[in-house]
Amino acid sequence: MDAGAAPFNPDGWGPPDNSNPLPNHPTNVPFAPFSRSDKLGRIADWTRTYNNPSRNKNPSDAVFDFTGDDSFGGGAGIAADEDPSFRLVDGKPPPRPKFGPKWRFQQQRQLPQRRDEEVEARKREAEKERARRDRMYNNNRGSNMPRREAAAFKSSVDIQPEWNMLDQIPFSTFSKLSFSIPEPEDLLLCGGLEFYDRTYDRVTPKNERRLERFKNRNFFKVTTTDDPVIRRLANEDKATVFATDSILSTLMCAPRSVYSWDIVIQRVGNKLFFDKRDGSQLDLLSVHETSQEPLPEAKDDINSAHSLSVEAAYINQNFSQQVLIRDGNKVTFEEPNPFANEGEEVASVAYRYRRWKLDDEMYLVARCEVQSVVEVNKQRSFLTLNALNEFDPKYSGVDWRQKLETQRGAVLATELKNNANKLAKWTAQALLASADLMKLGYVSRVHPRDHFNHVILAVVGYKPREFAAQINLNTSNMWGIIKSIVDLCMKLNEGKYVLVKDPSKPQVRIYEVPADAFENDYMEEPLPEDEQVQPPTEDASGGEASAVATDVEQEATAEA
Repeated sequence: MDAGAAPFNPDGWGPPDNSNPLPNHPTNVPFAPFSRSDKLGRIADWTRTYNNPSRNKNPSDAVFDFTGDDSFGGGAGIAADEDPSFRLVDGKPPPRPKFGPKWRFQQQRQLPQRRDEEVEARKREAEKERARRDRMYNNNRGSNMPRREAAAFKSSVDIQPEWNMLDQIPFSTFSKLSFSIPEPEDLLLCGGLEFYDRTYDRVTPKNERRLERFKNRNFFKVTTTDDPVIRRLANEDKATVFATDSILSTLMCAPRSVYSWDIVIQRVGNKLFFDKRDGSQLDLLSVHETSQEPLPEAKDDINSAHSLSVEAAYINQNFSQQVLIRDGNKVTFEEPNPFANEGEEVASVAYRYRRWKLDDEMYLVARCEVQSVVEVNKQRSFLTLNALNEFDPKYSGVDWRQKLETQRGAVLATELKNNANKLAKWTAQALLASADLMKLGYVSRVHPRDHFNHVILAVVGYKPREFAAQINLNTSNMWGIIKSIVDLCMKLNEGKYVLVKDPSKPQVRIYEVPADAFENDYMEEPLPEDEQVQPPTEDASGGEASAVATDVEQEATAEA
């Protein structure tokens, strides 16, 4: 194949001006590579310079731009943008819209810019929302908290002028205490237990169970000195200090408490008795005690602190009986229920009278309770049964019906924040009774404004020691608090004293009170009728309120 001869040009690039055209080559066509969108001119010349250095240069077009060259058709001094004879012909099809008809008339290069603007707008909105939440949180802490303290933080007992304050102990000293105590021994077991119904472990918000009422079963909240078994053990000199699990747990978890409470202390000879008053707050269950959200101030409001405490105590009693197999099969112990009359139907409960060694010469005896028993691999395990109650998701911020199945940990974390003291006391009671398992029920109102009807949404079991570690409850610290209070009280003279949690400060005070204080003939000035809280009443549609009133009456009768 003959490639042909190429003429030599000594003066520059390209063929010489006077050379003959190449064979089979059209005339007046440059030798530069180009596409349809490129401007046509002579062959590229990298040796030339621009006459106007300030002119915008596009590097990709520089070697093909001959607008400043006299040999280009437009003539010298005519810029490409001003060439009237130039027409750009582009055969490419127009770009198809990517986002539907609404983008048909938008230029493609504007789309990324629009997306960036939307992202920035979302960021600005998120920042505004975060700032709004921070303002609301700070307002709640700054303005609402004092208002709530004024309403709810009221002394549990009226301090009389003749009472003599002996000492006050700040909670900060309790946190540093520690005392190791050996394992306790069982002195006596009384009562009877029914077996736990394991079908309740499979209850979910989608197959909830209605909370039943147990009006015919009697529940007893007997104080220490009214317990015939403790009186008998005291006469036999089995110990020096006597108490119940509810009183001990209140003292053990005192640093977590917010509401005021009081415990009566009696020093008789060389013995020490920890008691509760008739109608004491220890018989009720606090609700939202450690929450930052304020509760309604009016006592007759169904969501006030006192109304919720009565409702929670009612729920807890009925839940502890509903989750049992009520077929008459019971586990009985050495003695029957010491507070029940013959033939009386009583709740499933066993009392374990246990003794701990505080030092070489001092022992503590406490009455501890378990509510049920379960048999696994032919071994019986004791259970404690307690119920958390949801009254209105607005106050907690977590809707149990939505979160219990998917985010149970978040629900428990919220309850630990709002009810830290109550959960710690339940855990301490389970540890005192050496229960193998503690069952927590999640009970909610059928409707937020209906405090008579409830449903069980879930039941979860925990091992007490593992749960105590989870909520940061230190058993050595708990017993350190008990040991310090016992040592302090043993230095007092014989007589009656009362230990009161300060209603507004994290501290407890010890008062010396008359010997007839809190007895039937020592009556404080009663509140006016409009300030007294009556048990809730229900219309003809139900009988839950009467059940609460019956429980209160039965407790008062048992204590008397």
